[in-house]
Amino acid sequence: MALLLVGLAVTPARAETARQIDWHPCDAVSGAECGDLVLPVDWSRPRGETFVLPVARRIATDREHRIGSLVFGPGGPGDSGVQRIIDHNRFSTELFARFDVVSFDPRGVGACDTSAVGARPPVIMESPAAFAQMKGYNARLRDACRDVPVYRHADTASAARDLDALRAALGDRQLTFHGSSYGSLLAQRYAELFPGRVRAIVAESVVDHDLDTRGFVRTQAANGQQIFDRWVTWCDTTVSCALHGQDVRAVWHSLPAGFDRDVRAFRAFYQGDFAGLATTVAALARGETVPPPALPPMATQVFCADWSLPVRSWAAYDGLLREARRIAPDLLPVAAVLGIASCLGAPVPVRNPQHPVSVHGLDRPMLLINARYDPASAYAWATRVAGQLGAEGVLVTYAGVQHGTYSRPCVGALVDRYLVDLAVPARGTSCPE
Repeated sequence: MALLLVGLAVTPARAETARQIDWHPCDAVSGAECGDLVLPVDWSRPRGETFVLPVARRIATDREHRIGSLVFGPGGPGDSGVQRIIDHNRFSTELFARFDVVSFDPRGVGACDTSAVGARPPVIMESPAAFAQMKGYNARLRDACRDVPVYRHADTASAARDLDALRAALGDRQLTFHGSSYGSLLAQRYAELFPGRVRAIVAESVVDHDLDTRGFVRTQAANGQQIFDRWVTWCDTTVSCALHGQDVRAVWHSLPAGFDRDVRAFRAFYQGDFAGLATTVAALARGETVPPPALPPMATQVFCADWSLPVRSWAAYDGLLREARRIAPDLLPVAAVLGIASCLGAPVPVRNPQHPVSVHGLDRPMLLINARYDPASAYAWATRVAGQLGAEGVLVTYAGVQHGTYSRPCVGALVDRYLVDLAVPARGTSCPE
């Protein structure tokens, strides 16, 4: 499939001239414009079935100095880029001045209604029966969406083709792109397929798409434990921590064990909110009721088209959890556990299988940005991808805890200069916590 896509990439002129977007106000108040881009479901059959890609934009406020379009690739997978544009909560005033800022809801997101399938079984499967129950639930989800054509082509390699069609429809000769979290995988895939059409690409909170099942679990477990240890140290040394002066690990383990407890930590670390987690844990330890956290959302039809994470039996699954607990005795790797459960029983091979990113011929290196302590996109992932890219990538490190780092002033300033002025930061650049 990858070879076919590369072959198609060199002659897409028909797609560039034929597809247009009719823009209209998204609503009466936001000032954003929305539209639809009609695209092939299967890029190997460009005249076959089509689907509608929802898009939104904000026109550059400084028309005299407009550079072009800046396309934002949302995360998840499953986040709405259209809603990001409507909410106007992503980029700096300078970027909104110099670019038409555009985003979209990636193919496969919201593609079919699965409400009739019912509630998902517990994510942690503690018996062969629970393992079979999750496989059955996933099979029912696939059956519910089987007749939705784009569901069968929801992979990120296909989304990279969509992104190129969007670039052409916007009238840009080259793409300026910022992909966040799962959108960083789209950034990598586009650069692989269309390096000559890249003006500048930022990959924020980097996904490493070169991991098998065991590697996925191990890297996430080690990463989560490292951040947990940092939180414990922070509480031990910070008087304002609600657990200061106590044995933080002992208090943590006194709480009822369960996935909800791990998700609380994951959610707090996601925002860099050490104080909030300590306050919640202290309240739970006193017996108070604190609403359970929501699981991270995931468009499984996208994720499971990109990741082959086969687990053949409950015994193999139990072995993975045991290994994760050896690496991270204080909490399970939430994203890895959720990903494995979501793709249990998924068809193989996947449409966009894991592989080291291979990019050649960019005008300038991709800019990778990652927090040193990111609970969802491990710093080890970012350093691995930077190594795979070699001269085609430069990594900027934020020294703190957070998922997504553009909002940090030092990082944001470097990204803005890269996108506006094409100024590539020096290798090894780091921003303080």
